[in-house]
Amino acid sequence: MEVCYCTVRLQFSTLMSSKPYVICGDGKNSKAMISGDGGIHMTKYTGFVGTYTKGDSKGIYSFTLDTSLSKIMDVQVAAELENPTYLTVSENNQFIYSVVKDGDEGGVGALSLDPQTGKLTHLNKVTTAGSPPCHVSVGKENRNVFSANYHKGTIESYLINEDGTILPATSVVEHHGSGPDPRQDKPHTHYSAFTPDEKFVIAVELGADKIFSYEVSNGVLKEINQLTVKSGSGPRHIVFHPTQKFAYVMTEFSSEVIVLAYNDMDASFTEIEYKSTLPESFSENNQGSAIHISSDGKFIYAGNRGHNTIAIFKVNEENGTLTFVEHTSTEGNWPRDFVLDPSEKFIVASNQESSNLVLFSRDAQTGKLTLIQSDINVPDPVCVKFLNDVG
Repeated sequence: MEVCYCTVRLQFSTLMSSKPYVICGDGKNSKAMISGDGGIHMTKYTGFVGTYTKGDSKGIYSFTLDTSLSKIMDVQVAAELENPTYLTVSENNQFIYSVVKDGDEGGVGALSLDPQTGKLTHLNKVTTAGSPPCHVSVGKENRNVFSANYHKGTIESYLINEDGTILPATSVVEHHGSGPDPRQDKPHTHYSAFTPDEKFVIAVELGADKIFSYEVSNGVLKEINQLTVKSGSGPRHIVFHPTQKFAYVMTEFSSEVIVLAYNDMDASFTEIEYKSTLPESFSENNQGSAIHISSDGKFIYAGNRGHNTIAIFKVNEENGTLTFVEHTSTEGNWPRDFVLDPSEKFIVASNQESSNLVLFSRDAQTGKLTLIQSDINVPDPVCVKFLNDVG
């Protein structure tokens, strides 16, 4: 039997077959694929969950998604720390950057990943007085980390050493403004990250109903554009179309997806349409949460906390507009986040108030989700991330 080995950092059962096959993987993600007819696939992906530690949670949890069994298993504590509510994974899977809280201070922490065990080791943290941020992101080359602080209304930029540790902030930008909703009494920045080409940094400002665009040089941010969206909508997160010049913003207060045209020359945006994520008959409290787009650009997924669903939309790739497909129950309370797995055949949702993860299979042709597993206990889950599939 001819076997070709790539870098393998996760142990898994040998796949028996009379045909040649390839085994490859990186980080803790690993897969075995039959060459030739491609009839057999065995893949395991490692995920991480950021949580609130106000109750039973110990910090960051890890889990394994076995796609051959369509099952999440091996949920365990990967690192003990206070309120690691949001996480991001470096492109090479060597580091995880997390929101951290340390007494009366908050900031961002760096952790290294053991590729064999999935355990995380603290490298360092950079904190300042006041509340921790709510969002953190990392550049593809692992040179820049950005955080968004809801309570302070700021975006912070950090440079990263070669060993993965974080340097003190090189740039802190304070936003200004407010909105008509009582929760918009001041700026509440909820997102900051590179654009897909990493030419610019985008910040989504929930408190002032704005989207800010920045240039960044050696970690220093300079505002170059801003867009004001519908008053009181509360923009929260943004995703970009993978091949077309469109972007999609999830709003927290109005529970809408804002469809935007994106100019990648000057990082400016133009509104195209607003699409509600709720049924017309729903009048109870709802707060929009996460938004994600499939890598083929065909479907948008948007989270509803209150209605407790994921709203699915089909994307018109010619003009960026959305057509509603259906709502899928998250089988729990207050879906704070969800994520497509690296194969995009599955989605994992995290229900914060009912403390459970939920596994769905995903139909790539229709975008629809089918419930597989909903009894996965993780205390107070907030953010869900997978290691990157770099095999």
